[in-house]
Amino acid sequence: MRISKKIVLPLLWFASNIVTAQTSRTAINSWVTTSNRDSLFKQQKQFLIFGKATANKKPTIEINEKQTYQTMDGFGFALTGGSAMHIIKIAPASRTNLLKDLFATDGNSIGISYLRVSIGASDLNDKVFSYDDLPAGETDKGMQKFSLGPDTADVIPVLKEILAINPGIQILGSPWSPPTWMKTNNDTRGGRLKPEFYTAYANYFVKYIQSMKAAGIAIDAITIQNEPLHPGNNPSLLLPAPDEAEFIKNHLGPAFKAVNIKTKIIIYDHNADRSDYPITILNDTAAAKYIDGSAFHLYGGDIENLAPVHEAYPNKNLYFTEQMVVEKPGSKQIDISWPVKHLLIGATRNWCRIVLLWNLAADPQNKPFTDRGGCDACQGAVTIDSNKFTRNAAYYVIAHAAKFIRPGSVRIASNELDALPNVAFKTPQGKKVLIVLNNSNTSQAFNISYNGLIVNTALSAGAISTYEW
Repeated sequence: MRISKKIVLPLLWFASNIVTAQTSRTAINSWVTTSNRDSLFKQQKQFLIFGKATANKKPTIEINEKQTYQTMDGFGFALTGGSAMHIIKIAPASRTNLLKDLFATDGNSIGISYLRVSIGASDLNDKVFSYDDLPAGETDKGMQKFSLGPDTADVIPVLKEILAINPGIQILGSPWSPPTWMKTNNDTRGGRLKPEFYTAYANYFVKYIQSMKAAGIAIDAITIQNEPLHPGNNPSLLLPAPDEAEFIKNHLGPAFKAVNIKTKIIIYDHNADRSDYPITILNDTAAAKYIDGSAFHLYGGDIENLAPVHEAYPNKNLYFTEQMVVEKPGSKQIDISWPVKHLLIGATRNWCRIVLLWNLAADPQNKPFTDRGGCDACQGAVTIDSNKFTRNAAYYVIAHAAKFIRPGSVRIASNELDALPNVAFKTPQGKKVLIVLNNSNTSQAFNISYNGLIVNTALSAGAISTYEW
């Protein structure tokens, strides 16, 4: 029997629209990284399709978007002075390609949404400096000699190029050391901030924020001191909790208020083994009124130690601001399970609004780094060699979150499974995002349950997947 085109065309239109409608409602896209490198943040060709729930014995990850937690600000890296030094040297066309890959929000780009920069030098600069270095014996309480100095050659131009690609990038500034003339030991390493220079140092922060703004760069937040209990780095400063509280309540907070600076003040910025440090400061109500929240690293302690800080002060935010992720160059395996479990999943499940890794870029020898304490093992998320770059483990960790969990996304409930650590979010556009790690030594089949529907899937041992629908 011959069927008329008048019948076939409407039938094809009807069928096509059923598939399109069904796919838009129930299809899950997924991006997978496997430990054997067969898939490195690769979008899977086949959709997963939600269907009616049927009984089976597989573990089930249940998503409940009615239960919400913190709002997310973003995911990213530290743009160290060393990172910027390498990036600015790349030929313009290659540099644009690299920055678009990292920061654009379309195509195959990973959409980094948050950056941390050092206020002055970090230990991943080629030399140590502050913005007000003076000859021995001189002081500058009025900040008359303040200058962004070396940052004008690399950090600031690179930030401007990034902002041209993604104007929504947010930036956190962290100092490694005040100018040496403010310190008890007159050295870039260790020492303490002299009380007579607390007001001058507060004005140093003011000048930094104002100078960056004049350069076209808004600083969303600052921490008071990178790793305040680690004075052995170069540069560094020992800043006990009572000193930080005193500095904020009587100097920095009032200085920001006096000139109407809205940049957030974030405390601590060190390991999860000392949750008493931020709690001690927040117990001081005169200091706490100026404080947005607390920042953490995970070179010591457990990520679960952040929860008591939230429980003690639920109106103050938590941030995860640094962790080094390293892999052996040329390795046949890629193991990103630890940072995915403890940072993408662990930090966000423990109320962090950002997750930042250390650091964005280095050369094949992990240079530059300072002498007398700089990190010679700090691999970049990308390794830059002339005009070429290669992606390392940290790149793929952040890619699994940054591309999908855009600023303004909200963490939603999902049940915890030992072999399948996971975390879920709802984006401002209403999409759901689920990150799952197979934390076992064998392949794991499991279910994802959402709104009474279910889908069956599986991950190989050590694999990570981001699911979006």
